[in-house]
Amino acid sequence: MAITRVIENESNGQDQQQELISPECKELLISLPKERGWRTPNLYLYQHFWCQPKEIQAIISVQNHYNAENTDLIVATIPKSGTTWLKALSFAIVNRRNFAHNQKNHPLLTSNSHELVPFLEYKLFADYENIPDMSRFPRPLLLGTHMPINALPDSVMDLKCKIVYMVRNPFDTFVSIWHFMNKLRPEYLGPLSLEEAFDMYCRGAIGFGPYWDHMLGYWYESLRAPQKVLFLKYEEVKENTCFHLKKLAEFLGFPFSLEEEEGGAVEGIAKLCSFDKMKDLDVNKTGKGAITAGFENRDLFRKGEVGDWANLLTPLMVERLTDIMEEKLAGSGLTFGVFCNEKRS
Repeated sequence: MAITRVIENESNGQDQQQELISPECKELLISLPKERGWRTPNLYLYQHFWCQPKEIQAIISVQNHYNAENTDLIVATIPKSGTTWLKALSFAIVNRRNFAHNQKNHPLLTSNSHELVPFLEYKLFADYENIPDMSRFPRPLLLGTHMPINALPDSVMDLKCKIVYMVRNPFDTFVSIWHFMNKLRPEYLGPLSLEEAFDMYCRGAIGFGPYWDHMLGYWYESLRAPQKVLFLKYEEVKENTCFHLKKLAEFLGFPFSLEEEEGGAVEGIAKLCSFDKMKDLDVNKTGKGAITAGFENRDLFRKGEVGDWANLLTPLMVERLTDIMEEKLAGSGLTFGVFCNEKRS
């Protein structure tokens, strides 16, 4: 069962950001390095990654107050790397005994997946004055986060709860985040040009970045403890969704039976959670508030394509980011061949 009603907050500007954080957090911000923000005036470097003030407040609350249980399931991503899709797939898998994929009352037909799989930092712990009592929610809990793995509470790492992590090739991730942030960016900050945004991205100055550190944290933990962290690539899941759906279900502890497979349950969930299906739902065309109050759900759906970066980035941009990723990922075993060969050709 999912958590469908949670605390919501929205911040549109520095004054509102300050109002939503505690005096202790305001004091902390003074001591932190800062950079120009994407949708707020500033990002701050906290625990080795860049965040908005409200996110830092929420992360502190998560670390101090969220005590995981063995059955908890965490869906983790870098922003704009398939989060909405992965949440939908995970929810459909875990709840399929209560809601068959072909039922007209399936929650995914009337609720955005971010409502069904709430963010720790944007929903549950977004208000530092109203800490939720997690013990009142039915288990297993299915929760989402953009937090780096080193920022997760000790209980998440110490117990048997599982983490599913999805990453997308850094080029498409940049293009998606740039389009997304310009929709959310308040008018008083002005538009963020492609060139400015790309430079910030390459320097790691982006929410929950540097992204290479984010992905490597989960990558190394998936190698060290594959029973704990399942590492997925967006492009691979998109290419063979049913194969990875079965892999995901097995990892989460909800494997498909032979009868279910023969009955088309895997294909049914893949269709139910497909980009085109979700984008065409009324809740995602006209609905609001999936992530924060006032948020337009339609902004979560643009193209969902692999390789769309080639339509926007210049050869010099491609070369710069490829060189950065080759340097940062060197020796890790993590690769994104989708772009490297094109740059060298």
